[in-house]
Amino acid sequence: MNSLPVTDASVDLTRRHFFGECGYGVGKLALAGLLTNSFARPTGTHFAPKAKRVIHLFQAGAPSQLELFDNKPKLKALEGKPLPPSVIGDQRYAFIQRDAAVLSPRFPFAKHGQCGTELSDKLPHLAKVVDDVAIIKSMYTEQFNHAPGQIFFNTGFPQPGRPCLGSWLSYGLGAVTDNLPAFIAMSTGGGISGGSALWSAGFMPGKHAGVRLRNSGDAILNVSSPNGVDAKLQRDSLDLIGALNRRRLAIENDPEIATRIDAYEMAFRLQTSAPELMDLKSERPETLKLYGVDPKKPSFARACLLARRMIERGVRCVNIIHSGWDAHSNVAGNVTKNARATDQGSAALITDLKQRGLLEDTLVIWGGEFGRTPMVESNPTLNRKLGRDHHPQAFSLWMAGGGVKGGMTLGATDELGFHIAERPVHIHDLQATLLHLLGLDHERLTFRHGGRDYRLTDVHGKVVKDLIA
Repeated sequence: MNSLPVTDASVDLTRRHFFGECGYGVGKLALAGLLTNSFARPTGTHFAPKAKRVIHLFQAGAPSQLELFDNKPKLKALEGKPLPPSVIGDQRYAFIQRDAAVLSPRFPFAKHGQCGTELSDKLPHLAKVVDDVAIIKSMYTEQFNHAPGQIFFNTGFPQPGRPCLGSWLSYGLGAVTDNLPAFIAMSTGGGISGGSALWSAGFMPGKHAGVRLRNSGDAILNVSSPNGVDAKLQRDSLDLIGALNRRRLAIENDPEIATRIDAYEMAFRLQTSAPELMDLKSERPETLKLYGVDPKKPSFARACLLARRMIERGVRCVNIIHSGWDAHSNVAGNVTKNARATDQGSAALITDLKQRGLLEDTLVIWGGEFGRTPMVESNPTLNRKLGRDHHPQAFSLWMAGGGVKGGMTLGATDELGFHIAERPVHIHDLQATLLHLLGLDHERLTFRHGGRDYRLTDVHGKVVKDLIA
């Protein structure tokens, strides 16, 4: 390979030769995820940040706030009866009628911590760290279906094509390390309605998109060297390909070629850094017990532990997507199952970060795309009963660390859990606040595309100063 001269003629050799026929498998080093990596250097903040990094525990499918965070005893008195028309107004739903009967919260609640925050008994681990957590009970959105809701929560726009939060952080702050991506996405549970749009760079250069890592086995498929390819042969191959790509970059000035060059180099480094990252042998037994992790089995808790390892190694943003919360039937069983899967790992992450002095500048977010109705969903035709429909008007989530006030509850819903009664927080407001905590002004962090400047918060959003310590 070294003997092949880098000439104008060689630049024009077909891609088939280098990516299919060269026989060294180097084309596999830069598959879709790696071709959209983040290697930009930090560009600075607008003001002093309180947080340096983000771990987003996204609960896709929309957890029921009425079974977890927002206790409504009044609903018990109305169980089996429809809500007053004056409450529902002209609101329409996808799967239930407006006269659907009320379904009261399925689980008991109790107050916890010095702050006295009320939580469902399905969150016993979160209850232990609730003094470090800020719960928002007054979130709202205009999106009432899963894919648009999930994309909106992550990108500020309900359709694919816009950069997500991690991409904005990569673009605005750059990478901390050269050995791992700036932005990593992982998934647990079932399918993801919003798909890869949840970690896409949209119209930004591909280098700002998230790299998706698997929760077990090879972190990234097709990164390991094929049999018979040693480090020198691979290095020589990458050097040649890099020279050809740089020649083409000089001719076309296409930023995606620069992304491709960086992607090959990152793939080469990931052959060492990714296996080390995923290997939990160095973790103490008490840490594994804290998370409830079996190192050999993929789980949400294992992903949380890996997220801590990622941010220790310089990853800027980690997005763990846990799907399965869509409780159109048997909301009690759905919440029980998913809370059991996520509660211990989420709380352990807070404890672990705090013990290591990382929580104060690591922002942790937990929540889904919208909430669930106070009314029951029962449909014999669809084999559904005792479930809840989508409810965009009011839902709950929590945040911890990274400059957030711990032990507080912000906002409230009415006594029926239908409308927001105090301190509404739109998703754009949350996005503005997240950027603010990272030292970025959401109105000044812009990217020019198609002749206009775009923002994560579009033309909306106000920083929720009540949340900031």
